[in-house]
Amino acid sequence: MVVMQREFDCSSSDTAMDPSRITLREFRPPDAGDLFSWAGNDRVTRSIAWKTLTSEQEALTFIEEVCMPHPWRRSICIEDRSIGFISVFPGSGKDRCRADIGYTLAAEFWGQGIASNAVKMAIPQVFRDFPELVRLQAYVDVENKASQRVLEKTGFSKEGLLRKYSYLKGRIHDLVVYSILSTEIEVLPSRSC
Repeated sequence: MVVMQREFDCSSSDTAMDPSRITLREFRPPDAGDLFSWAGNDRVTRSIAWKTLTSEQEALTFIEEVCMPHPWRRSICIEDRSIGFISVFPGSGKDRCRADIGYTLAAEFWGQGIASNAVKMAIPQVFRDFPELVRLQAYVDVENKASQRVLEKTGFSKEGLLRKYSYLKGRIHDLVVYSILSTEIEVLPSRSC
């Protein structure tokens, strides 16, 4: 059997963030202020299932009740400041071979390569943390071209269009499905985006 290793297209631009500044870690209660600063923005939360946060207290409750108990939700950080998240939702039972990945980033950091770097960092961690996982998949609104670029840059394959697939925030959306398989990645990628 021939196993293809995905090449990660991490072309840099003048606005690219130095990848060494980006870390992934579990959320902590002191992140509430940072979380509220970006998850309180409707532009940031328009493509995610949860509602826009309205206060720092609501952000703290969200961290304690949703983020911390979650099996794999990481804060995307710059110099330990939370600027976004990556979540992985592993399947169970007969679906344990696959997981869904989702992410979002503070608007002020869009277009700097941070989401691509964070997803690239997460991929090998997720496959290590869930040894039965073979497939990591993402569902992206057809209109969210930036998120589609993130997935393409990090080695995901576009599989197709799911028409009228998801109801989110009062609208029915077409989604594009992407995936990457454990056999398509380098277990410990050495390059940075």
